[in-house]
Amino acid sequence: MKTMRRTAIAALVMAAALTLSACSSSSDEAATTIEETKLGTVVDVAVGTEGFATLVAALTAADLVTTLSTGGPFTVFAPTDAAFAALPAGVLDALLLPENKATLVKILTYHVVPGTVMAADVTDGDVATVEGQTVKLSTMGGVTVNGAKVVTADVMGSNGVIHAIDAVILPPDVDVAALLKK
Repeated sequence: MKTMRRTAIAALVMAAALTLSACSSSSDEAATTIEETKLGTVVDVAVGTEGFATLVAALTAADLVTTLSTGGPFTVFAPTDAAFAALPAGVLDALLLPENKATLVKILTYHVVPGTVMAADVTDGDVATVEGQTVKLSTMGGVTVNGAKVVTADVMGSNGVIHAIDAVILPPDVDVAALLKK
Protein backbone atom coordinates (compact mmCIF):
# COMPACT_ATOMS: atom_id res chain seq x y z
CA MET A 1 0.00 0.00 0.00
CA LYS A 2 2.87 2.39 0.83
CA THR A 3 4.43 1.55 -2.53
CA MET A 4 1.14 2.23 -4.34
CA ARG A 5 0.75 5.58 -2.53
CA ARG A 6 4.32 6.59 -3.34
CA THR A 7 3.81 5.53 -6.94
CA ALA A 8 0.59 7.55 -7.17
CA ILE A 9 2.26 10.61 -5.65
CA ALA A 10 5.26 10.21 -7.93
CA ALA A 11 2.97 9.90 -10.96
CA LEU A 12 1.08 13.04 -9.95
CA VAL A 13 4.31 14.96 -9.43
CA MET A 14 5.69 13.74 -12.75
CA ALA A 15 2.50 14.68 -14.60
CA ALA A 16 2.57 18.15 -13.10
CA ALA A 17 6.27 18.49 -13.82
CA LEU A 18 5.80 17.44 -17.44
CA THR A 19 2.92 19.86 -17.83
CA LEU A 20 5.10 22.69 -16.58
CA SER A 21 8.43 21.42 -17.94
CA ALA A 22 8.75 24.46 -20.15
CA CYS A 23 8.95 26.51 -16.97
CA SER A 24 12.26 25.05 -15.80
CA SER A 25 15.56 24.80 -17.57
CA SER A 26 17.86 25.21 -14.58
CA SER A 27 20.13 22.36 -13.59
CA ASP A 28 20.90 23.89 -10.18
CA GLU A 29 18.68 22.63 -7.36
CA ALA A 30 15.91 25.16 -6.62
CA ALA A 31 17.42 27.83 -8.90
CA THR A 32 14.69 28.90 -11.30
CA THR A 33 14.61 32.52 -12.43
CA ILE A 34 11.62 34.80 -12.83
CA GLU A 35 11.79 34.46 -16.61
CA GLU A 36 11.72 30.66 -16.43
CA THR A 37 8.64 30.50 -14.21
CA LYS A 38 6.70 33.20 -16.07
CA LEU A 39 5.38 34.15 -12.62
CA GLY A 40 3.07 31.23 -11.97
CA THR A 41 1.84 30.79 -8.41
CA VAL A 42 4.26 29.69 -5.70
CA VAL A 43 2.98 26.14 -6.28
CA ASP A 44 3.60 26.42 -10.03
CA VAL A 45 7.11 27.64 -9.29
CA ALA A 46 7.74 24.70 -6.92
CA VAL A 47 6.40 22.23 -9.49
CA GLY A 48 8.58 23.74 -12.22
CA THR A 49 11.74 24.00 -10.14
CA GLU A 50 14.18 21.15 -9.82
CA GLY A 51 14.72 20.12 -6.20
CA PHE A 52 11.16 20.57 -4.91
CA ALA A 53 9.53 17.24 -5.92
CA THR A 54 9.19 16.11 -2.30
CA LEU A 55 7.68 19.45 -1.28
CA VAL A 56 5.15 19.21 -4.11
CA ALA A 57 4.25 15.64 -3.06
CA ALA A 58 3.80 16.81 0.54
CA LEU A 59 1.65 19.80 -0.51
CA THR A 60 -0.50 17.42 -2.55
CA ALA A 61 -0.85 14.92 0.33
CA ALA A 62 -1.79 17.78 2.68
CA ASP A 63 -4.37 19.21 0.24
CA LEU A 64 -2.59 22.58 0.32
CA VAL A 65 -2.08 23.03 -3.43
CA THR A 66 -5.30 25.01 -3.96
CA THR A 67 -4.73 27.13 -0.85
CA LEU A 68 -1.23 28.12 -1.95
CA SER A 69 -2.36 28.59 -5.55
CA THR A 70 -5.33 30.87 -4.93
CA GLY A 71 -4.41 32.83 -1.81
CA GLY A 72 -1.55 35.07 -0.95
CA PRO A 73 0.67 36.80 -1.01
CA PHE A 74 2.91 34.28 0.73
CA THR A 75 6.56 33.94 1.63
CA VAL A 76 7.39 30.24 1.52
CA PHE A 77 10.51 28.90 3.18
CA ALA A 78 10.62 25.80 0.99
CA PRO A 79 12.66 22.78 2.06
CA THR A 80 14.56 21.22 -0.83
CA ASP A 81 14.46 17.51 -1.62
CA ALA A 82 17.79 17.18 0.21
CA ALA A 83 16.24 18.83 3.29
CA PHE A 84 13.40 16.29 3.33
CA ALA A 85 15.91 13.46 2.77
CA ALA A 86 17.76 14.58 5.91
CA LEU A 87 14.74 13.85 8.13
CA PRO A 88 15.15 10.77 10.33
CA ALA A 89 14.47 7.49 8.51
CA GLY A 90 10.76 6.78 8.12
CA VAL A 91 9.52 10.25 9.11
CA LEU A 92 8.68 11.44 5.60
CA ASP A 93 6.84 8.20 4.79
CA ALA A 94 4.88 8.53 8.04
CA LEU A 95 3.99 12.17 7.33
CA LEU A 96 2.59 11.27 3.91
CA LEU A 97 0.13 8.76 5.40
CA PRO A 98 -3.51 9.96 5.43
CA GLU A 99 -3.79 9.51 9.20
CA ASN A 100 -0.98 12.06 9.69
CA LYS A 101 -2.41 14.71 7.38
CA ALA A 102 -3.08 17.20 10.21
CA THR A 103 0.55 17.00 11.34
CA LEU A 104 1.77 17.40 7.76
CA VAL A 105 -0.44 20.48 7.28
CA LYS A 106 0.90 21.91 10.54
CA ILE A 107 4.52 21.40 9.45
CA LEU A 108 4.01 22.77 5.93
CA THR A 109 2.08 25.86 7.03
CA TYR A 110 4.83 26.51 9.60
CA HIS A 111 7.07 27.18 6.56
CA VAL A 112 4.75 29.94 5.24
CA VAL A 113 4.65 33.59 6.32
CA PRO A 114 1.88 35.96 5.18
CA GLY A 115 3.00 38.65 2.73
CA THR A 116 5.92 38.86 0.35
CA VAL A 117 9.26 39.26 2.10
CA MET A 118 12.34 39.50 -0.11
CA ALA A 119 15.63 38.28 1.36
CA ALA A 120 17.07 41.83 1.44
CA ASP A 121 14.09 42.94 3.55
CA VAL A 122 14.41 40.23 6.21
CA THR A 123 15.13 41.58 9.68
CA ASP A 124 16.18 39.63 12.75
CA GLY A 125 13.34 38.53 15.00
CA ASP A 126 10.28 36.36 15.40
CA VAL A 127 7.63 36.33 12.65
CA ALA A 128 4.17 34.74 12.76
CA THR A 129 3.57 31.87 10.35
CA VAL A 130 0.36 30.83 8.62
CA GLU A 131 0.35 27.86 11.03
CA GLY A 132 0.00 30.30 13.93
CA GLN A 133 3.31 29.97 15.76
CA THR A 134 6.42 32.04 15.13
CA VAL A 135 9.70 31.33 13.41
CA LYS A 136 12.97 33.09 14.19
CA LEU A 137 14.53 34.93 11.26
CA SER A 138 18.20 35.87 11.34
CA THR A 139 20.51 37.65 8.93
CA MET A 140 23.82 36.82 10.63
CA GLY A 141 25.93 35.05 7.98
CA GLY A 142 23.03 34.93 5.49
CA VAL A 143 19.30 34.57 5.97
CA THR A 144 18.15 31.71 8.21
CA VAL A 145 14.77 30.62 9.53
CA ASN A 146 14.92 28.66 12.81
CA GLY A 147 18.53 27.89 11.91
CA ALA A 148 17.75 26.53 8.42
CA LYS A 149 19.84 28.38 5.85
CA VAL A 150 18.28 30.02 2.80
CA VAL A 151 20.18 28.41 -0.09
CA THR A 152 18.27 30.13 -2.91
CA ALA A 153 16.42 33.38 -2.27
CA ASP A 154 13.78 35.47 -3.99
CA VAL A 155 12.25 32.99 -6.44
CA MET A 156 9.17 34.98 -7.44
CA GLY A 157 5.68 33.69 -8.02
CA SER A 158 2.54 35.59 -8.94
CA ASN A 159 1.26 35.28 -5.37
CA GLY A 160 4.46 35.47 -3.37
CA VAL A 161 8.08 34.46 -3.09
CA ILE A 162 9.96 31.25 -2.34
CA HIS A 163 13.19 31.00 -0.38
CA ALA A 164 14.66 27.48 -0.63
CA ILE A 165 16.00 26.23 2.71
CA ASP A 166 18.36 23.42 3.63
CA ALA A 167 16.29 21.84 6.43
CA VAL A 168 12.70 21.04 7.32
CA ILE A 169 11.72 23.23 10.25
CA LEU A 170 9.32 21.80 12.81
CA PRO A 171 6.81 23.59 15.03
CA PRO A 172 7.84 23.27 18.69
CA ASP A 173 4.76 21.16 19.48
CA VAL A 174 5.38 18.52 16.78
CA ASP A 175 7.14 15.33 17.85
CA VAL A 176 8.14 13.48 14.69
CA ALA A 177 9.46 10.56 16.73
CA ALA A 178 5.88 9.94 17.87
CA LEU A 179 4.87 9.41 14.23
CA LEU A 180 7.22 6.47 14.00
CA LYS A 181 5.70 4.80 17.07
CA LYS A 182 2.18 4.66 15.59
